[in-house]
Amino acid sequence: MNEIDAQAIAGFLSTTIFVVSSLPMLLKAYKTRNLKSYSLTQISLSNLGNLIYWLYVSNLPFGAVWLLHSFNSLTTFLMLIWHLKYSDQV
Repeated sequence: MNEIDAQAIAGFLSTTIFVVSSLPMLLKAYKTRNLKSYSLTQISLSNLGNLIYWLYVSNLPFGAVWLLHSFNSLTTFLMLIWHLKYSDQV
């Protein structure tokens, strides 16, 4: 196995671990609709950071970083939408 293969495997493995570790948070937030423990400011800044980071990622070849950043962007966007939608219901 050469160095590029090892890097690709590490990228996809770390992406998988990140996704799997984030799913319980998403499921709990969706099921309970209780996002009081999450700061609207932090979620908003995460979305802004993701938007800016896309300028960098879009110049990279398709790979694990695209998958990881896509998932991270989707996660923070969902948390923002849910926070705005459900914050007055709990």
